[in-house]
Amino acid sequence: MVKYVSPVGAVVTAALLFFSIDLSARDYNPIVTSVPSLSIAPDAHATGLGDVGAATEPNVNSQYWNPSKYAQMENSAGFALSFTPWLSQLVSDINLTNLTGYMKIGDLQSLSASLRYFSLGEVILRQSLGDQGYAIQPYEMALDVAYSRMLSQYYSMSVALRYIYSDLMSSDDPAGNAFAADISGFYRRPVYFGREQGFWAFGFDVSNIGTKISYDANNTSYFIPTNLRLGFSVKYPFNSYNAITVSGDVNKLLVPTPQDSTDFATDISSMVGIFKSFTDAPGGLSEELSEINWGIGLEYAYDGQFFVRMGYHFEDKNKGNRKYFTFGAGFKMSMFSIDASYLLSQAQTSPLDQTLRFTLGFDIEGIRNLLGR
Repeated sequence: MVKYVSPVGAVVTAALLFFSIDLSARDYNPIVTSVPSLSIAPDAHATGLGDVGAATEPNVNSQYWNPSKYAQMENSAGFALSFTPWLSQLVSDINLTNLTGYMKIGDLQSLSASLRYFSLGEVILRQSLGDQGYAIQPYEMALDVAYSRMLSQYYSMSVALRYIYSDLMSSDDPAGNAFAADISGFYRRPVYFGREQGFWAFGFDVSNIGTKISYDANNTSYFIPTNLRLGFSVKYPFNSYNAITVSGDVNKLLVPTPQDSTDFATDISSMVGIFKSFTDAPGGLSEELSEINWGIGLEYAYDGQFFVRMGYHFEDKNKGNRKYFTFGAGFKMSMFSIDASYLLSQAQTSPLDQTLRFTLGFDIEGIRNLLGR
């Protein structure tokens, strides 16, 4: 007989794998949500910048960070495939695969979509130590589509709709389903530094506004990771070949803070939880502020083709303790681009240490030109 795994245990165990637990921190109180894979940054471009992407230059991977940037893309269409071996220091079969793409509609509008698949690897459930057990392969996935439009010369907005599916394969319980929406905006204005044109930009993205998810026929429901992201970016060109871009993001989960170690599911709705998330921390204002994590990144570009990136991401030790440096590089041609990033954790016990990400992007217009069509 297969050992039963409760939905609560599965949710908490999966979520805690994302944190660098500081056992000496007496006030350790992270916000734990279901479907934690929705909080994993999928592409190597933004992760090379310290997980920053709300206001960076528009690119094919904007769907996760701020889809309103697609309306300001110069090229007509493109797609990208990203792959991340996850928690590779602990296991070898957990990974995230993400496929994303966009298509411009005229000069003012854009449609985009993405599909992410997060495999939790093979898990053996046993009734006892001598039992051979039963192998399961839990996974989470999400499919979303977005529409973005220019509302003025420099400002665009977007709305995205998402379907979420989480199958933890725990005994007789069904898989979890949820629906969510994103709202985002992006303002980018060109600015001249001498004779060279750069830009400054601001962006916001409120993601995963939607239903809660249940693994026991709606008897108990859990919050998905609703998140508020705010960002800025400034590009400074030294000359026609060399430029640097400085970008930064701040994030806050719009999910109620646990009031005790077992408070992972409550009876309040997700919309009430969003507003409650700003004032409910047991430690008051200081704890509310500690729930804000931030990242900052620097990118050097040569001739718009070669890129070197570095960044830093900070999360309070009592809210997850994810503190890490990131490094990345990229190469871009007319028809394709390739990016890679590497994470170096500041916390020695972090399961995220030495995480690698890879992204391969394709530009449809460049492919057509190469084929002569």
